[in-house]
Amino acid sequence: MLRRRRERLYEEKLDFSTPVAFANETEREACIAFFNAAFRAEESGLTQAHTLADDIAKLDPDLGECLRLYGDEEGWHRELLTEFLAHIGGEIRPMGPTTRTFYKLYGRAKRVDTIVLTNLMFETIGSTTYRLALRHVRQDPGLAAVRQMLTILTRDESFHVPLNVHFLRECQRLGLGSHPRRQQALYDVLFAALLGSAYASRRRAKAFDNIPFPTLARAYADHLGRLFLHEADLRFSPPSPLLWMMGLTKTGLRQSEHPSVVSLEAAEAAVDRDQVSVTAL
Repeated sequence: MLRRRRERLYEEKLDFSTPVAFANETEREACIAFFNAAFRAEESGLTQAHTLADDIAKLDPDLGECLRLYGDEEGWHRELLTEFLAHIGGEIRPMGPTTRTFYKLYGRAKRVDTIVLTNLMFETIGSTTYRLALRHVRQDPGLAAVRQMLTILTRDESFHVPLNVHFLRECQRLGLGSHPRRQQALYDVLFAALLGSAYASRRRAKAFDNIPFPTLARAYADHLGRLFLHEADLRFSPPSPLLWMMGLTKTGLRQSEHPSVVSLEAAEAAVDRDQVSVTAL
């Protein structure tokens, strides 16, 4: 799938034929902040994927190639975001102290399973945020380029979630996983931190994406929980207190009518770059 996607990677171009028309300067600044956050996520994913590719290729050349191709997709997103931000009068801005510390700690991670689990959870909330933004951003012809950028990110992150689950499973197969209790503890900490990030992002991005904090936080908890409950072999269990805070339960998530976002069917549905599905959350 990654090889097929690579063949058409640079065929897709952003359409700037229609001038971007924001409702006001506040919305424009919030849009710049939103896509700066997306840029940093793609940058981090690119760096970690290529670093892992070099190490993993020594054990499994095919898996190493998958990681490198995945990193290339993150790099392509970074290029698109740089072009897009310039078009709307923005730029790549320095990270705030909290974000900088978070990514600095992530960049120092050395254990393969820690890096892959963290990236999987990042991709999950990224996919969730972009899909919600597509539903909530103002429906205005003047925001056509904005919606195109969101559509590209939504489509590709929807593919990257099952891809990173594949990476996590393969790392376990290669004996690169750490003790289950250690991994569960990391999952719990990341789960709480990412719910907190939903609150922090509202101050800077809500004027653009119009996503209320309760909606975003519940969607994060839903997808971060349901993903692992539907894939029991990964041996992760979402923290019940945080689910209860969002009005969710493990039983409810297991019985959800929505198919697992990491299934083979989900990956195949997202592999076509000409299609994107914005499903209800």
